[in-house]
Amino acid sequence: MNAQKNRPTGPQPPPAVQHLLVRYAKRGRMRFASHRDVGRAFERAVRQAGLPMAHSAGFSPHPKISYASGTPTGVSSEAEYLTLALTATADLARMRSVLDRALPDGIDVIEVVEDSGGSLNGRLMVSEWLVKLPGVAPDAAEAAAREFLAAPEVMVERLTNKGLRRFDARVAVLSLDVSPRGDVATEHDCAIIRMVVQHTEPAVRPEDVLTGFRLVTGLEPTSAPAVTRLAQGVLGSRDSGREVVPPTPAKVPGEVPVTVPDQVPVTVSAKGTVPAKVNVP
Repeated sequence: MNAQKNRPTGPQPPPAVQHLLVRYAKRGRMRFASHRDVGRAFERAVRQAGLPMAHSAGFSPHPKISYASGTPTGVSSEAEYLTLALTATADLARMRSVLDRALPDGIDVIEVVEDSGGSLNGRLMVSEWLVKLPGVAPDAAEAAAREFLAAPEVMVERLTNKGLRRFDARVAVLSLDVSPRGDVATEHDCAIIRMVVQHTEPAVRPEDVLTGFRLVTGLEPTSAPAVTRLAQGVLGSRDSGREVVPPTPAKVPGEVPVTVPDQVPVTVSAKGTVPAKVNVP
């Protein structure tokens, strides 16, 4: 009897008739926004834009927005994702425009496509990262990357919401490519690293890889590195299995694996040299 009294009265909320997959970027000062801050910004934006959002049932209905794991605070991204559930079919181009205008500067909607539903995190299995290392010559970064990849494991520690965790940063790294910042000699003291990293538990972040560099070789940038997530999704079949294919259903070909294979070639290259291949243990 008490359970029935505690149930909300009134009609059930309208069902969702369309699911959308939204790709957005975190740029500039908004890279310092937390995952929760971004969530609040999107909830305000869908209200201001007047989107026909589907809502949960219960005493405190909330818009049906599903978020994927976000980047750490202070990290930029060109490939963050969320899904929206709507009670009416929307025009995708208009949806992208009105949602982008309702968001603060620095949270920019890049693409809105119709989604097939299902778990979003299950379709985001790898990320491609760009890391700029000020004060580090490309040759030094290349040497550190080679030693890191050659190590059977590189144990690092990081404080998480579950306490201090110790884990292997090496096993999640699928590729490392090192290059100078530009062709001008004065800019060669800033190496650039592109890395493809498998999503694991706990997550291996670019900062963990750089910690591994320091532990293995003593390499450490002179100031804070600039980190940007370029892409996330699943591994494609091109580029020796290192292509990161977005999770958009219409763009993921049927032959793309839904899991990361046990053996993936990883590379480290610099200045246009032929990459050396090593197998992930």
